[in-house]
Amino acid sequence: MQYVQDMPQPAKSARASAPTDVPESAAGSRAAAQRLKMRRELAAAAMELFATKGYEATTVDEIAAAAGVARRTFFRHFRSKEEAIFPDHDDTLVRAEAVLNAAPAHEHPLDTVCRGIKEVMRMYAGHPDISVARYKLTREVPTLREAEIASVARYERLFTRYLLGHFDEHAHADDANDDPLLAEVAASAVVTAHNHVLRRWLRAGGQGDVEAQLDHAFAIVRKTFGTGIGAGRATAPRTGGGTGPDSAPATVSAHGEVLVTVARTDAPLDEVMRTITEALKER
Repeated sequence: MQYVQDMPQPAKSARASAPTDVPESAAGSRAAAQRLKMRRELAAAAMELFATKGYEATTVDEIAAAAGVARRTFFRHFRSKEEAIFPDHDDTLVRAEAVLNAAPAHEHPLDTVCRGIKEVMRMYAGHPDISVARYKLTREVPTLREAEIASVARYERLFTRYLLGHFDEHAHADDANDDPLLAEVAASAVVTAHNHVLRRWLRAGGQGDVEAQLDHAFAIVRKTFGTGIGAGRATAPRTGGGTGPDSAPATVSAHGEVLVTVARTDAPLDEVMRTITEALKER
């Protein structure tokens, strides 16, 4: 938006000619900040009630009342009470997508995705006490755990679509149908590495240099899955019909397969990556 400075006016007309509208960008930022503030207040009220009354015994009306708002206000921000303890995921998803969209041409796409998911870690690390309490609560309430898994899946879909646009066409010329599989596995590896480090940090009470741990995990992912991705950045990314964070991947193989691996949650990350790699070699 471009602003043009007005010529000086007589004092009588200064008030009439003074702009009364707030710049659109500033108004939008304020509205977003107010929205996030209300979501966090509702989340705080929900968590306190869940901890004192129990998840099943707590109603939406009680959450709204505790936050000092009407029931309809609650539903303007959340679709259900289980969503109320995850107030930041929508905004964090937007920030993660902005990281992908603004990536420099020379950056390796996996590094871009790793930077994108760091926005998620920053969301948790910014409020460690709340994050630890929420982690304990989600371990106790399966419904909340399912809601958390659904939120994480949105990031994975975002990163899969991004990586689909950055394959080396020569590296996979034998079977282009492998691209969706490789993109999904690589995106899943980044998310798995993040979640592994995040859980370890939360179990430690939110203590420790979580960013350094995350960088170490990402180095393992890059070493394991970095081959064959990168040459496509100079060309226009392949995109699907949808543009939102929940759109399906751009290309789907008619003969695609799903790889499922099982590992202990406390297994070392390099062991998890090695299991996935060996399984892929056997396909």
